[in-house]
Amino acid sequence: MALRSRVTGVGSYVPPRVITNDDLSELMDTSDEWIVQRTGIRERHWADADTGTSDLALEASKQAMAMADVGPDDLDMIFFATISPDHFFPGSAVFLQRKLGVPGIPAIDVRQQCTGFIYATSIADQYVRTGSARTILVVGAEVHSKGLDISDEGRDVSVLFGDGAGAIVLDAVDVKEPATEPHIFSTHLHADGTHAEELWVPAPGMAVGERMITHDIIDQKLAVPKMNGRHVYVHAVKRMPEAIQEALDFNEVSIDDIDLFVFHQANLRINEAVAQRMDIPEDKVFNTIDRFANTTAATIPIGLSEAVREGRLQPGMLVASTAFGSGFTWASMLLRW
Repeated sequence: MALRSRVTGVGSYVPPRVITNDDLSELMDTSDEWIVQRTGIRERHWADADTGTSDLALEASKQAMAMADVGPDDLDMIFFATISPDHFFPGSAVFLQRKLGVPGIPAIDVRQQCTGFIYATSIADQYVRTGSARTILVVGAEVHSKGLDISDEGRDVSVLFGDGAGAIVLDAVDVKEPATEPHIFSTHLHADGTHAEELWVPAPGMAVGERMITHDIIDQKLAVPKMNGRHVYVHAVKRMPEAIQEALDFNEVSIDDIDLFVFHQANLRINEAVAQRMDIPEDKVFNTIDRFANTTAATIPIGLSEAVREGRLQPGMLVASTAFGSGFTWASMLLRW
């Protein structure tokens, strides 16, 4: 027998306010046709003024914990993946911990952008495998809408992002038959800081001058996302297939063995290119980007939750996930549901 982590609960939450492409066309020079053609996105959800990232995370966590039939007092650890924290510090994990009412346990933020959820799950999985924890909450959540450049100048980035949260509960299980029993098989993590400035928010920070934020920084729009879209696309469609293949090879399985692919949702055209390069059948790829846009660390757990809700993800299925994003970072994960 081997001690492994199994996903016993999953949940997701998006704020009720829906922003369509037509809504954005009233705020900047764009159109539904332009956005759909380039990204596959039709709408996204935006939080209201009083809602923070940990508020979304709380709702997703409650769903995941209810499915797993665990209460807050059952949790040994919390991992919270986000790049849009409630505050500059402390991390958002402690605010989620406070809202759950579980002081004392470790509450850890993970800042790995679009791959944050897989990174956080990988770390949590190691704690379970070593016997250091038995029940762990892993959350990915973002409120992007408050930090976007809603203007003609910022439209190429701003049309891509939405707000939302997804969560899973990992429980320790003794696996006797690794090939068939539900558990996380493996995770594979990578990064290359050579390309850090190709997708980033330059400020506020401690490397931008004498003060971390100034009127000049705001006037220059250095506090909003900047992206070299073509550069990101080229690297994403290379690294995501590599990461998936790494997981397949490591576990000695093939594309045909995978029942469902749940990719990070950055751009539908990226996911289509990845599937085409790997000869993955279209009906095996589960996408949510048309409804939720890019929710960064939340896209994969939202995808898992939606797939369960729609009946696309059933117990016993073999699931492969991959993500690519700012950093650059990329990762993959293989699990049996």
